[in-house]
Amino acid sequence: MSIICGLPLLECVYCLACARWAWKRCLHTAGHDSENWGIASAEEFEPVPRLCRYLLAVYEDDLRHPLWEPSGGYGINPDWLILKKTYADTQGQAPPYILYLDHEHADIVLAFRGLNLAKESDYAVLLDNKLGQRKFDGGYVHNGLLKAAIWVLEAERDVLKQLAEVYPNYTLTFIGHSLGSGVAALLAMVVVQSLDKLGNIERKRVRCYAIAPARCISLNLAVRYADVINSVVLQDDFLPRTATPLEDIFKSLFCLPCLLCLRCMRDTCIPEEKMLKDPRRLYAPGRLYHIVERKPFRMGRFPPVVKTAVPVDGRFEHIVLSCNATSDHAIIWIEREAQRALNLMLEKDEIMEIPAKQRMERQETLAREHTEEYKAALQRAVTLSVPHAYNPSQYGTFDVLEEGDHSDKSIGESSTESSKKREQKESWDEIFDKDESGHILLKKSHRDD
Repeated sequence: MSIICGLPLLECVYCLACARWAWKRCLHTAGHDSENWGIASAEEFEPVPRLCRYLLAVYEDDLRHPLWEPSGGYGINPDWLILKKTYADTQGQAPPYILYLDHEHADIVLAFRGLNLAKESDYAVLLDNKLGQRKFDGGYVHNGLLKAAIWVLEAERDVLKQLAEVYPNYTLTFIGHSLGSGVAALLAMVVVQSLDKLGNIERKRVRCYAIAPARCISLNLAVRYADVINSVVLQDDFLPRTATPLEDIFKSLFCLPCLLCLRCMRDTCIPEEKMLKDPRRLYAPGRLYHIVERKPFRMGRFPPVVKTAVPVDGRFEHIVLSCNATSDHAIIWIEREAQRALNLMLEKDEIMEIPAKQRMERQETLAREHTEEYKAALQRAVTLSVPHAYNPSQYGTFDVLEEGDHSDKSIGESSTESSKKREQKESWDEIFDKDESGHILLKKSHRDD
């Protein structure tokens, strides 16, 4: 009898919990994710629209006779295209890509296309992963995407090394969309770990732009590589917010909207502190650029604003219940809105009539601010007890410290940090090996169980 009397009470508690969840989720919009971030400048955001057009060019069979060229063109000179690899060339080991020598912007660009829903090989790359399966550089990464990145580096290492040596003032840029963003990000990380394999190029020459990025690396790595990797997210894009492993999304019996809704309900009940302390949980990599173009409870698109930061907590942790969650993932929409945002930035600069000298000073100031922001993010990761997170001085990101920093440390602290750095810093030879045919493989200690 007492159990029957308690049922109405349980129903009331359940209804209140559902009402609270619905209230929180309906009020949560994409703008909340980046409301405390800084505004991106035209100088730092300038490459994004152009690189998005390069990604669109990967989908073309013949760049001299394009079929899907946008109104402004791809901005690619076909004579500067070094190579183009299709699914037949990659044998399903990696998504198709192009290598483009951009003389106009002094850049060596390796661009990866996004997921092809009609190709089983792309699904095979996504499904080749388990939670906490692959360790890399003191953190966790997506196993299938890492293998794809290693395959590409093995295939193109000689070409990349030659280009880097012939053009010593050019940057080496890896870009990708969706699935390709994960391959590009992990390729950048592998290259940074093995700079000697590309002729001892400097770390500052390597950069990556992950467009509509997949969650492919653990939080400590996402923050640590923020000086190399930049992720671009359009408004409500579902993929950077979907903590569900990519392999589970495509194995699920539910449709994508249903799965996102179920995951949204589940994550609402998990404290963010608990999420941060899970070392296996994967995140969108590097510095984040969030393009915001819609406002809550308002119709239509507004002039886009680009926010940027290197967040530790609040790193796109909640799915936005929006009808645009999937459309905002499309590269064509990201390119359009990124270009609109850049045009608005440039118009504002023209109105202000900033002299050339002040522009240079602003770029130098921006570089210093970014460096300080990286350091603060790494320190915050330590403060929040993020697994395997350490102070900035323990990594190659900030090898040069300001005078006086060393004086604040005792000899014991310095030796402890040095030992931790040795434990975390993995060389190429410690991670990879070669088989009898000379192909690069993960060493046994890094392979699947």
